Amino acid sequence: MKLIANDYDAKTVIKILREWTEQTQEEFAKEIGYSKMTVQGYERGIRKYTFETLQKIADIYGYKITIEKK
Repeated sequence: MKLIANDYDAKTVIKILREWTEQTQEEFAKEIGYSKMTVQGYERGIRKYTFETLQKIADIYGYKITIEKK
């Protein structure tokens, strides 16, 4: 699967990554070391995440993050 982040807003990117893992917010949060409320905040767009957070998720689940020049 390929996720092109420019096609989605920030909150949707985290939700898609979680859905790819087929986990609930609670399960996903536990796996990545955050609270369920933090994951909910990311998915609602209330809380902003860092590139390091995306990299952590990528490392845990074997995703590859690629940055390309347009």
